[in-house]
Amino acid sequence: MTHVQTLQARFDAQRRAFAAEPWPDLALRRDRLARLATMTRRHRDEISRAIASDFGYRAEAESRLAEVATVLQAIRHARRHLRRWMRPRRAAVPWRLKPGRARVHRQPLGVVGIIAPFNYPWNLAMLPAVDALAAGNRVLIKPSEHTPVTSALMARLAERYFSAEELCVVEGGLGVAKAFAALPFDHLLFTGGGRIGREVAKAAAANLTPVTLELGGKTPAIVADDADLNRAAERIAFGKWLNAGQTCIAPDHVLVESARLPALVEALKAAVADFYPKGCASADYSAVVGERQQSRLVAMLEEARDHGCRVVELGERQELPDGGVKLPPMLVVDPNEGLAIMREEIFGPWLPIVGVRDFDAALAHVNAGPKPLALYAFTDDAERRRRVLEATHSGGVVFNDTLWHSAVPALPFGGVGESGMGAYHGEAGFRRFSHERAVFTQARRNAVSLLNPPYRRWLLKLLGL
Repeated sequence: MTHVQTLQARFDAQRRAFAAEPWPDLALRRDRLARLATMTRRHRDEISRAIASDFGYRAEAESRLAEVATVLQAIRHARRHLRRWMRPRRAAVPWRLKPGRARVHRQPLGVVGIIAPFNYPWNLAMLPAVDALAAGNRVLIKPSEHTPVTSALMARLAERYFSAEELCVVEGGLGVAKAFAALPFDHLLFTGGGRIGREVAKAAAANLTPVTLELGGKTPAIVADDADLNRAAERIAFGKWLNAGQTCIAPDHVLVESARLPALVEALKAAVADFYPKGCASADYSAVVGERQQSRLVAMLEEARDHGCRVVELGERQELPDGGVKLPPMLVVDPNEGLAIMREEIFGPWLPIVGVRDFDAALAHVNAGPKPLALYAFTDDAERRRRVLEATHSGGVVFNDTLWHSAVPALPFGGVGESGMGAYHGEAGFRRFSHERAVFTQARRNAVSLLNPPYRRWLLKLLGL
């Protein structure tokens, strides 16, 4: 069979399996999650090596931290809270319908599709799978064709630890991805760029398939005048150059008062030197995936240079023996808003630093662009934090740090506007992949027959109708 035929067969098998077992009990759901944890923990070395092969070079510590630890943490959280999440929730009943009782039952949807990207190939396939399995669904995963070694490993391990009717990984290129998005899933989650996200949503709409889209975008970091510049630089550097900037919630640009901009540049230079003392040759600095991505980033930087932007180089490009490339951290000072580096998601190691008049100007800059997936603000001032929360919109907010909200399983993770729709992680993910079914039980003795026709006008008046 072709990849597309295999995909259809796997989907049909999962549909039939769900129809035969539409309500997996607590023990079975916990067992599936335990197997996913065992698969991830037992094969963490293989996972790290596979990702490193796909990237050309991926820092092993980054793979363990961002790919393995996050998934295991999410599984522990789900297994610990699953009984409570599955429990029917009481709902208030209007007095005129009492003594009837109302409940909300969270019901599995059926078959959930997951389209995963290349930048965190294990994490962004398995984290939504955790939520979908916890909710009692069958799961079909389409990993990125840009990480073929990791995708093949994922498929082999899934076959070893799960039946194909429980969780299945389908490999393939663009044709398979298009066929995947067109399947009548009960829910489809996509992580990737906005352009492809629109195509996925369009394909899903033909089947009225509900979608969750995690799309990234231009994540800003605001450094207020009360912020400790060295501390802010350290946390921005961590968030930006983890995975060489190939993170959907990496700081995309920094907004700082113009008078403090030179000092922030120096603080960022010092932070990068501390993190990566050998520059790109440091073992903890990762490569950029694929020639297409590398070329796009180089063109973006050259355009900025051509328009007179000051570029601060924080290392030298490194060509790797197997053909991979490490692109060094770069600061781009005060780029014009019309440049690609300020219009497009960078998704790489370039970091624009934009000088603004004051904190109000920084907020205005954020609000002038699309709603970002994350927003970072470095300030200890309670009033400024309140204004960030009330005057801006974003998928998530972090004060005095970057990225770490995504590592809290109890917090929902997702975008808003052009940065995505829908959220998952933890209970939010359990609810995302469940149908909240309304259940009303009428008491044997009740007075609702008084509302039968012919209607009593005096009663309607008594009820305020």
